[in-house]
Amino acid sequence: MATSRERTVPYEIPEDGSAPVRAGIPEHGRVPKYYWLKARIAPLLDELGEGGVLPTERELALRYEVSRETVRQALRELLLEGRLRRSGRGTVVAGPKMEQPLALASYTEGVRKQGRTPGRTLIGLERHPCPPALARELAIGAGESVWHLERVLFADDERVGLESTYIAVERVPRLDRDFEPDSSFYGYLREEMGLCLGDADERLETVLATPREALLIGTPPGLPMLLIHRASRDEEGRPLERVRLLYRGDRFSFSVRLEG
Repeated sequence: MATSRERTVPYEIPEDGSAPVRAGIPEHGRVPKYYWLKARIAPLLDELGEGGVLPTERELALRYEVSRETVRQALRELLLEGRLRRSGRGTVVAGPKMEQPLALASYTEGVRKQGRTPGRTLIGLERHPCPPALARELAIGAGESVWHLERVLFADDERVGLESTYIAVERVPRLDRDFEPDSSFYGYLREEMGLCLGDADERLETVLATPREALLIGTPPGLPMLLIHRASRDEEGRPLERVRLLYRGDRFSFSVRLEG
């Protein structure tokens, strides 16, 4: 029999293989109360649909006969997984995660392919002497001028990430005068400067946002983030830019095609 801290969740086989094995339920079938509640809330999210307002913590606690702290823990996990999001109306059902290909394409192109409207807000565009380590990556001399472009990324007016780009001033000397901060940077390089991307090295990892990053993106500091480090080169193989891309883990997933 399940203890006061455990409940039994029915065994279910994932239909498409995308869910965890046995939906995360151990073989003995007993799980903590919050996980039992989370499994019960999941069908409710499907009924409400994207944008549907979830009942209050008090209402959920009464409906499922659990404590409000159990409700909070279940909702925290659903928020971290991207199933729910906070809004002015309360807690609402989130839409599906946006899928970005791990490919040499702009954020603008990736978001538009999914029927979403991309956007960016400029945080800063500054000119600095390039430190030695970055200078080696950009193949310029230490102390030479480098641009630092920082922007918040949007999808349908929702803040979803933070982009930080470093590029030598000699490659784009009029960046502060000719570039529209809410437009595609790669589009600017290609159309205005005649610079086309050749290839790039990328590294993907999970991190927690710093307090500053969380404030800019509008998320709790404890929200997992997907961080991409990119070093790209032009068609001649010459280093072009160094980019740090931070995406909300609850709103993004990444895909790549593998060939044998």
